[in-house]
Amino acid sequence: MNEITKGRSPFYPGQPVPLEFFTGRAAEIQRILRSIKQVELGKPQALFITGEYGIGKSSLAGFIRNFAEAQHHLFGIHVFLGGAATLDEVASKTVESVLRTQAYEPSITEKARNFLAKYVGKQELFGISLDLEKLRADAPQISHGFLPFLGELLRKLREDGITGLMLILDEINGISTNPQFAHFIKTLVDENALSRSPLPLLLVLCGVEERRREMIRNHQPVERIFDIIEISPMNQEEMREFFHKSFDAVGVKVKVDAMWSLCHYSAGFPKIMHIIGDNVFWLDQDNVIDDDDAFGGITRSAGEVGEKFVDQQVYKALHSKDYHSILEKLAGAGVDMTFLKADIESKLSETEKKKLNNFLQRMKKLKVLRSGEIDGEYVFTNRLVRVYLYLNSIKPKQVT
Repeated sequence: MNEITKGRSPFYPGQPVPLEFFTGRAAEIQRILRSIKQVELGKPQALFITGEYGIGKSSLAGFIRNFAEAQHHLFGIHVFLGGAATLDEVASKTVESVLRTQAYEPSITEKARNFLAKYVGKQELFGISLDLEKLRADAPQISHGFLPFLGELLRKLREDGITGLMLILDEINGISTNPQFAHFIKTLVDENALSRSPLPLLLVLCGVEERRREMIRNHQPVERIFDIIEISPMNQEEMREFFHKSFDAVGVKVKVDAMWSLCHYSAGFPKIMHIIGDNVFWLDQDNVIDDDDAFGGITRSAGEVGEKFVDQQVYKALHSKDYHSILEKLAGAGVDMTFLKADIESKLSETEKKKLNNFLQRMKKLKVLRSGEIDGEYVFTNRLVRVYLYLNSIKPKQVT
């Protein structure tokens, strides 16, 4: 089967997962649903969805937002703050997100856009023209009165049955370095809690644990305001469900051995699962995924992940041949996030052993590794890096 004759791939590498392909996370969803119900009843809540890069934080937030809208009458605003460095930019991106939001009911979307009609104007944004100059001019006023802004938005929507707001602040890597952001979030939560009529607001931040700790370093009281929702890698059952559901949607079957390979090399990591699944889908010729299809997709995925996340950061920064040799031996040790220095040392030559300490320090400076909780333990800071190194280490064994 030529690739050009194939239909739409059921995988979404690099994108939040559509609702119909969302799998697993039952425990996390139940915890978030408790908060959604509290907001529906009028009690504000604040959550921090955390987990490693690519673990599915945005997908979970998007899934639960749609559920909150359809079942609990909340209006969801999913704000992607990538590139934002100031509070005014947070305000601008929030307005943009409201304008492009497609609510559960068209009448609600229309009401929200009418509320912000003054910013509809000159520049196209997702099919909506936006007056960016006017928005930038008003951004300081909105950021300083963020809670009243949200309150007025909700007031406009109440006649359509909306009982509260769900505000998701995603991709916070840049803005979390700004000390004002931590104060902004703490003030938003506190002012709302202490007001005479608290706004039914579910505030959700999505980020790796380091971003939360960064906010705490900037303003220690932030530590007390969030209920932490930590997302872990998927287990075997969830991974099998994901691959079966995705491939079944396009009439493709997966053999047992191939399924084992897909799950093993994905390591429960949704971003890797989508990358591998997509490559396997395009390589398959007969709508039956066998072990050859699986390993072909896995080896192709190794290159893709490396280009995106590792090559520039790691390999090109390690000029020593001995460093590359140490890295190769470390890579082949599996996909565990932690390892002991002694275990790696036992696999090295005498020359490599002498350079191991410098190698480990170099990897820490590159922010690939950090020290663990016990002496001689090291931890990969990003599972994408760890999985790629492993995939790359098995690649020569599968390619002739």
